Order: sequence, then C-alpha cells, then structure tokens
Amino acid sequence: MPGPSLRQLHAHHAIHQGGLSGAVAKTEEVEELLEAKEFEVAHQAAEHLIEYWETRIISHADAEEDGFYQEMAGRNPNLQDAVLGLTRDHELLRIIVKDVKALLAEEGLTPEVLHQFHALLVVNAIHSRDEERLLFEEA
Repeated sequence: MPGPSLRQLHAHHAIHQGGLSGAVAKTEEVEELLEAKEFEVAHQAAEHLIEYWETRIISHADAEEDGFYQEMAGRNPNLQDAVLGLTRDHELLRIIVKDVKALLAEEGLTPEVLHQFHALLVVNAIHSRDEERLLFEEA
C-alpha cells in the first residue's frame, strides 16, 4: 500500500528533487576525486553512488510500482499507457545501475562508467518530470 507522500504532488516532488540532488552531488564528488587523482577514493565514491541509486532512487521506484501506479490507473483508466511508460523508465534505471556495477567491477572507474552515471541522471530527471505531469496534473 503506497504511503501518503506518494499521493501528494508537493511531497512526491520533494522526494524526486531530494533523490536527484543527492545523485548529482555524489556524481560530482566522483568527478572531483578523479580530477584530484584520488583514484581509490573515487572508486569507493562510485560504489557509494551505486548504492545510493539502489537504496534511494530504485527503492522509490519499487514503492511506486507496488500499488501507487495501479491506484492512479484505477482512478483514471486513461493513465494505463502512462503507467506502462513510467514503469519502463524504472526498468531502464535498473538496467543502467546493473551495467554500471558490472563495468565498475570489471574495468574500474572508466569514462564509460561516468557516462552511465550521467545517463542515470538524465533518465531520472525526465522520468520524474513526466511522472509528476502525467499522474498529478491529469488526475
């Protein structure tokens, strides 16, 4: 059963903004450590960034999929396609995180890993904007 903060636009937006701003700050931290040639610390920060994506962003996505999306589509059947698209966005985030974990473990902190961290930021920002527009403004 989704919590009340998922149902209120202001609170939901705050969750999205908090998650995204934390991910941006942690991504910038990894980049700054690389620039400072603190490679081991940068690698650890990248691992923490992956953990952040899993525990903060992906766990929020899981919560949305665990009832909230169905509740919104139940209220407005026209949202069914939107819910499918938003769920696919979540799956893209999961795929990218899984790929980043594998890349980091196999090849270390490469430019490709950084590109994937930036891809996560872009997908998440678009997803949050669309989710708020589609599920709350249409409701």
